[in-house]
Amino acid sequence: MPSWNTPHPTELRSATFSHRGRRESRRAENEVGKQMDIRNETAEKPKDDADVRVGRRVRALRLGRNLSLAELAAKAGVSIGALSQIERGLSSLRVKVIWPLAAALDIEPSALIADGNDAGNDLYCVRANSRRQIPVKSEGIAKALLSPPAATLTGMLVTVEAGGGTAEAYAHAGHEFGFVMSGEVELVVDSTTYGLKAGDSFAFKSTLLHAFRNPGVERCQILWVNTTKPSEVRDGA
Repeated sequence: MPSWNTPHPTELRSATFSHRGRRESRRAENEVGKQMDIRNETAEKPKDDADVRVGRRVRALRLGRNLSLAELAAKAGVSIGALSQIERGLSSLRVKVIWPLAAALDIEPSALIADGNDAGNDLYCVRANSRRQIPVKSEGIAKALLSPPAATLTGMLVTVEAGGGTAEAYAHAGHEFGFVMSGEVELVVDSTTYGLKAGDSFAFKSTLLHAFRNPGVERCQILWVNTTKPSEVRDGA
């Protein structure tokens, strides 16, 4: 009679587990493939231009008010993830979100959804008619913010009326650069006085005590650049 080799029970279990392992491996590979397809579809989905413009406007308004993503989300009653997607243009600004978001930013709802070609400010530009005034303590001085929210440097148009000037010398962190556009200014840096006129420029460490005044009879305007954010400067001007 022919001899049949009967597989040992251990070999049967091993073969079963091996077959099952291959099936689970193929199932896992398929699942990973599906996830990759979903991610690729999401990544390749073109952003809507209107959503991108609105998102940039929301982010510019948030940064202009020195609010973090979490702070604005909490004030508007939306999730951080939802707000992040709106700012990146990945999600449309829903009607139910417009009102609380506008209230949190202290603006009219229409300001969030205005046409993208309007004359409003953006992350990377500031329109001449939309400059924000920086509060000052001294008489005869006005500071208009020239730099947009995404800027690392703080650019200002400093206007000093005749006879106006800082109430006292002050210092803070950072570095400064200035260009006298018109008029004249008397600048004091580290106890040294400089008489500057239109076309002159200056630069110094902000940690040095400094002050300035307009000794002339005409208004003086200075293009002033600072490496410190306006909200972080506690000065005498």
